[in-house]
Amino acid sequence: MTQAPTRRTYLLAGGGTAGHVNPLLAVADGLRERDADADVLVLGTREGLEARLVPLRGYELLFVDKVPFPRRPNGAAAAFPQRFSRAVSQVREHIRSHGVEVVVGFGGYASAPAYVAARRERVPFVVHEANARPGLANILGARSAAGVGVAFEGTPLKRSRVVGMPLRREIVTLDRAALRSEAAAHFGLDPERPTLLVFGGSLGAKRLNDAFGEAWRDVLGAGWQLLHVTGSNSDLPDPGVAGCAVVRYVDRMDLAFALADLIVSRSGAATVSEISALGIPAVYVPYAVGNGEQALNAGSAVRAGGAVLIADADFTADRVRAEVLPLLRDDERRARMASAAASVGTRTGTENVIAMLDEALAR
Repeated sequence: MTQAPTRRTYLLAGGGTAGHVNPLLAVADGLRERDADADVLVLGTREGLEARLVPLRGYELLFVDKVPFPRRPNGAAAAFPQRFSRAVSQVREHIRSHGVEVVVGFGGYASAPAYVAARRERVPFVVHEANARPGLANILGARSAAGVGVAFEGTPLKRSRVVGMPLRREIVTLDRAALRSEAAAHFGLDPERPTLLVFGGSLGAKRLNDAFGEAWRDVLGAGWQLLHVTGSNSDLPDPGVAGCAVVRYVDRMDLAFALADLIVSRSGAATVSEISALGIPAVYVPYAVGNGEQALNAGSAVRAGGAVLIADADFTADRVRAEVLPLLRDDERRARMASAAASVGTRTGTENVIAMLDEALAR
């Protein structure tokens, strides 16, 4: 990373979910790594995941009231203007009392008042949007931001540029080939055999679990191994046969990625960004609940040829046999997919966001 020109005070706003907290912490770590003397502050709510994770990482957490945007005319909508104004005042006080020089928001409840407060205090701010379908806070913030960065091509935010996703350090520095033997030993698998990794998040994905609960024999029959991370809510049994590892949870996803020659997973923003950054071919099965952002997140990898998309409702054991098994048998296609995935992924998302902060300060 380039050297910061002088000691700075940064305010990073976001939280609520891991999708907001993890890129925020990646940028915080990048700023601290570049300049140990920099003041890196985090703005969040008392209710979000940041309330636990940020102090554990060693950063000071400043609080702002959680004020959801009203979705329908009711009592909460009537009280919203006053509550939001109070939240903005809280952030303005944080900015003044700590001498904040630049703000970056990652979406979530803390970001909207941070953008308004920064503008009123004449402090430059930057927006980072992790999903291909932006949230309301970032849509509003992008209108007057000094810079707007997005993780995926085609994200509809004004004046945005693709900067990628700030990723965990263990993913950025991952040498898959060097760790393959260790990874195989960790999961009780053979480093010489190709491995299909299936996972659906910490809680699991029933659709994926049901499909591979039936189709695991077909995977082994194709000469592959299966590493199936079922999630903590699953009761899918481990068949207890060589070449098939069924585990509830993995605390070393870097090792799982190091062993994977093909991945079947959901397509959350961080998942797609990590898989693409590592250049691993994938089959994405977007989570069907929500506003469709998971399918959009996978779009750039699919368009480039680095991934295949299968709708959640269509993903069955028969679909695995019809679409996934041919991929297992086609080395050349997987090699082309890996190259295409890497072409749309990046391991420099953290540096790219920090460069946007530097540009905002330089103006």
